[in-house]
Amino acid sequence: MIGRERKGREVVVWPAYLDSTLSRSRGRRIPLAVAVRKPTVDEIVSAAKSLGLDPKIEDSSYPKDPFSNNKRVVIRKRGPKRKILEDIALKIRESRARRA
Repeated sequence: MIGRERKGREVVVWPAYLDSTLSRSRGRRIPLAVAVRKPTVDEIVSAAKSLGLDPKIEDSSYPKDPFSNNKRVVIRKRGPKRKILEDIALKIRESRARRA
C-alpha cells in the first residue's frame, strides 16, 4: 500500500527518466533536448535538494529492467511530474557545467 499512500504527494524519479542515452520506449520521460547523459542518483538528489524537493533514496528494481539492482529518488510533488523532471535535468546540467 505504500504506492497508494504516496500517490499525489510524492513523485518517484528513476535515473532512466532523465537519461539522454535512452529512448522513450526504454524509459526516458523528458525531451532529448533537456535530458542529460547517464545521470546518477547522487546528481538527482543534489538537484532535488537545490530545488527544495526533499529527496529520499530508495533501493528498488526499475520496472523496465527488473533484474538490475537500482536506486530511485522519491521527492515531494510540486506541480506536474514532467516539469519537475525537466527542472532536475536542468539543475544537473548546470552543476556539470560548473565542474567542467
